[in-house]
Amino acid sequence: MFRRARSLLLLLLLSVSPLWAQSVPTPMEHFGFELGSDRNLADWEQLTAYYERLADTSDRVKVDTLGTTTMGRPFVMLTVTSAENHAVLDELHEIQMKLADPRTIQGEAELEWYLDKGRTVVLITHQIHSTEVGGGQMAARLLHRLATADDEQVRRILDNVILLDIPSLNPDGLQWVADWYNRFKGTEYEGAPMPWLYHFYVGHDNNRDWYAFTQLETQLTIQGAHNAWHPQIVHDVHQMGSTGARIFFPPFIEPWEPNIDPALTAAVNQLGSWMAAELTAQGKQGVVVSAQYDAFTPARAYQHYHTGARILSETASARLASPIDIAPRELVGPRRGFDASVRSWNFPDPWPGGEWGLPQIVDYMEAGAMALLDNAAKNRRYWLENFHEIGVRAVEKWDGWPEAWVIPASDRNRANRTGLQYLLRVLTMGDVEVRRAESEFQAGGRSFPEGSWVVEMRQPYASFAQTLLERQEYPDLRAYPGGPPLRPYDVTAHTLPLLFGVQAVAMEERPEVALSDPIAIPDWSFTLPPAFAGAEAPRVAVYKGWREPMEAGWTRWVFDQFGMPYDTLSDADIRAGSLESSYDVILFQGQTAGSIREGYPTGQLPQDYTGGLGEAGVLAIRDFVQNGGRLVAVEEATDFAIDLFDLPVSNRVERLPPEEFYIPGSILSLALEDHPANQALPREIPAWFWGSSRVFEVLDPTVEVLARFSRIPVLSGWVLGAGQVADQPALLQADVGSGSVVLFGFQPNYRAQTVSTWPLLFRALDPGL
Repeated sequence: MFRRARSLLLLLLLSVSPLWAQSVPTPMEHFGFELGSDRNLADWEQLTAYYERLADTSDRVKVDTLGTTTMGRPFVMLTVTSAENHAVLDELHEIQMKLADPRTIQGEAELEWYLDKGRTVVLITHQIHSTEVGGGQMAARLLHRLATADDEQVRRILDNVILLDIPSLNPDGLQWVADWYNRFKGTEYEGAPMPWLYHFYVGHDNNRDWYAFTQLETQLTIQGAHNAWHPQIVHDVHQMGSTGARIFFPPFIEPWEPNIDPALTAAVNQLGSWMAAELTAQGKQGVVVSAQYDAFTPARAYQHYHTGARILSETASARLASPIDIAPRELVGPRRGFDASVRSWNFPDPWPGGEWGLPQIVDYMEAGAMALLDNAAKNRRYWLENFHEIGVRAVEKWDGWPEAWVIPASDRNRANRTGLQYLLRVLTMGDVEVRRAESEFQAGGRSFPEGSWVVEMRQPYASFAQTLLERQEYPDLRAYPGGPPLRPYDVTAHTLPLLFGVQAVAMEERPEVALSDPIAIPDWSFTLPPAFAGAEAPRVAVYKGWREPMEAGWTRWVFDQFGMPYDTLSDADIRAGSLESSYDVILFQGQTAGSIREGYPTGQLPQDYTGGLGEAGVLAIRDFVQNGGRLVAVEEATDFAIDLFDLPVSNRVERLPPEEFYIPGSILSLALEDHPANQALPREIPAWFWGSSRVFEVLDPTVEVLARFSRIPVLSGWVLGAGQVADQPALLQADVGSGSVVLFGFQPNYRAQTVSTWPLLFRALDPGL
């Protein structure tokens, strides 16, 4: 009887398989092709369905929808760890939060318990740039491996690591690129560029949003992953050009932003070098470290100011999912930090050339991710201790930091509500504690009103506040003494009080005043200027050809936040003519004259996507202005306007070598002229200047100067040849026929951050001024 009962019990247990014994679908079973095979791209709908199946069939995987994207698609994150860790995930999360804030730990015994019980938390993010297609495909392959494999390495990773995986930071773009590629696969246009921004608003700039937090996808990642878990390591999976190294890992080249903890720099260096060594040992050629990419701007490295190591990997690209052949001669030539054809200490095994495609891209990416995860597992204790000690140093305050920053509740700051809310929102969403003074107080020889905002600098993420509130002094890096400047990977300034037009004051002593609890993330409101509301508002259009620049997308985003009515005009819309019957103002954001006139050349894309304005469109713009319309042109687009209307204006720095004039992304001071368009604005305001900006020379007084760069122009960043820009025209207006043209030499809407110059942009769009 006992044997029979036991047999029945065994049969019952065998008929109900536990999660770990159920069949997890392979990528081939789900997609119908191997992920990472040539000419095959899974789209977002297919991928998210697969992630749900992984979570349903593996007790190692949990999937969460953090929210929806700009275009309404699910934005997902997978949590991968052992079943045993999943069973106590809340406890492990609590340990991580304790280690993230040393102020909450009472004594060495408690700390030791957390260090013993905690896990290394790793965040891997994929395919923020949607044409870098390997990352999104690799994610699913990596997650399947971690969900199913039972080898020693995978078990070690699962036992010691909590992996947070965001398989696409831009699902909208992933879907669009997959649809575009699959639509033309097998035709002459296979692998051709997609002729619109792959993020609805900001295109490639979506990975320059890691401190401004403007885009929904950024906000979901920050709040749902970074701030929710404070990972020790973040692996940002990218692709780069085709003709250099096959994959890059840190160390980064100089400069490192000075508010990054030295222990983080060392941690990034050792982890990146470990990954490079692992791949080289596997026989993967073309691995480079310490080349091309620096670590200066926080726009690309949120985690460096939140006690986490950022590992950027950049894998060589193909033609989307189509393979390419690269001849050895195409690899020849020095690059920043190495030569792609020459063996060196940081490039020990050059790739000789040959076929390169999605199989190699995904293999290299997956190998890099596994090397990173194995390091995180093997060195769990190191990562937790380093993480905690970086927080300790922040709470004790660095010697070079002030005791506090004060954002006065002054009439000036309150009048700039959008800029003030923006700054407070950035700080608080960045997990910086901002408190309010409960009474008026004196500090640093001045008075501050009750309600002023105080950022005490003895807190875990004080470095984030410091880098965004102070002014940048970028080092003068040259190829050789007196030689050309070494180009930064991105820009050299990010001082938010200047960009937002808000006063913030550093205090060397802690203000003696009672402070509130930390404030919540404030609402963000935008008040449309009265001139753009009502039936008499100017009718505004933004040029949006098939080569729309990111600056135009950022401008659309700003207009949408303000609720400003506007249309976008395609090349065909403009070529149709009679523009003055529908519009009063047309805005051309920063875009070369050639791309405006000509667009994509015939043969590069299907005919519907080629050509720019053409002769008919150019004449339509000329007639629009002649008949009373206003054309507003920004930066490179000013060349188009100057040439079209034969304006007596030139770019006085156009032919200067970089040794004499170079501003790769800095904040300059702008002096406004006495003009009705500038009424009630400050006499001087900060403005953004970078490589596509212009310094005008006006050759005839019929062109009005509305603003000049100040006599002492440099406010933050790196400027070579400040004398070339000092006191020179920056913003112009010229009457043409019955209409007018406004020319911006600087960028009035740099990545939706230059609140200081938004009023100039709006006023330029109002022909009544």
